[in-house]
Amino acid sequence: MSKNKLNLTLPPGSIDQTPTVTPTIAAFPDSTSTNHLVRGNDIDNLTARLEELDADMDDKERQRREVFLCEKEKIGVEVGDDDFEKLGDLGSGNGGVVTKVKHKATGLIMARKLIHLEVKPAIKKQIIRELKVLHECNFAHIVGFYAAFYSDGEISICMEYMDAGSLDLILKKAKLIPENILGKITSAVLKGLSYLRDKHSIMHRDVKPSNILLNSSGDIKICDFGVSGQLIDSMANSFVGTRSYMSPERLQGTHYSVQSDIWSLGLSLVELAIGMYPIPPPDAKTIEAILRGRPEDDSPSHKNGPRPMAIFELLDYIVNEPPPKLPAGVFTDEFKDFVDRCLKKNPDERADLKTLMDHAWIQKADKEDVDIAGWVCRTMDLQPPAK
Repeated sequence: MSKNKLNLTLPPGSIDQTPTVTPTIAAFPDSTSTNHLVRGNDIDNLTARLEELDADMDDKERQRREVFLCEKEKIGVEVGDDDFEKLGDLGSGNGGVVTKVKHKATGLIMARKLIHLEVKPAIKKQIIRELKVLHECNFAHIVGFYAAFYSDGEISICMEYMDAGSLDLILKKAKLIPENILGKITSAVLKGLSYLRDKHSIMHRDVKPSNILLNSSGDIKICDFGVSGQLIDSMANSFVGTRSYMSPERLQGTHYSVQSDIWSLGLSLVELAIGMYPIPPPDAKTIEAILRGRPEDDSPSHKNGPRPMAIFELLDYIVNEPPPKLPAGVFTDEFKDFVDRCLKKNPDERADLKTLMDHAWIQKADKEDVDIAGWVCRTMDLQPPAK
């Protein structure tokens, strides 16, 4: 392992390759009782929130939101381990275990994440206070949350099931994500980040492919936005993960803002476009072999890329070396310019959310008619949902 030349630290928050979820609709009760459902508000307040956002929704999204709120109401007030039937595993990592479950009483399919935390009661109460705001998060590009409960030191979070999974898993099947698909994904992520910032004063803090979820309907939603500093700190005390998507300023322990999320988005886009994590950058021969293998036949394995780096060697590279770029002659100039604006090492030079949403590449993506649902279903061998 290389020396830690910059005395870099590992900031709070676990980075793993599992679609991670921060509890968002509810606060945990002060008691330590088992199987106590946590709900932030009753259905009337959630409906009022829906009505408040009506102006921002088209008819299709309004209908989906109403269905979601009705499903949430049917779940009821009390829920616990016995109310769910496990259908299979969706993933596991440093942050916890995610399973596909069915709510027995309603038949509703959910994704359930189990996070083990050992924290003092005072810390638990602070986490409760910090999480209360998140039950109000209702937006087309934010994954929906049904309920959460606390039992025997473990937090269960029940969230909307996205049947295509996360982008890191989709990338393994697709090998590369086409630029027009990435345009739609990026537009959705930017809108989600803007919603969190403008409506709730929340920055994500963990943008990466495994926290961007898709489904067979073509919906694109982000998860695991870090509203609770205490929850992130508590998880950091229990889990150790890489910091490979963090911005240079965050790795150096200096002040960071939503501009840090922009860096993480840019880095993720390069990875999704070339089919492998881009630090250190793969050589031209490797890039050529990857692109020639599109989409499925004879695609090279990631093991043919650059040698793995020890964690502090990787962090040192991110801070000291030039940022990655998209290869020339493969992608549009607009896409390359967008990524370059995201990957400025100085956060003051990095594009902000509004600038990126007004960027020519995003404007083009918003106007294009791209069949996200069809591509997702073909890539992940899914059946299109019944209309």
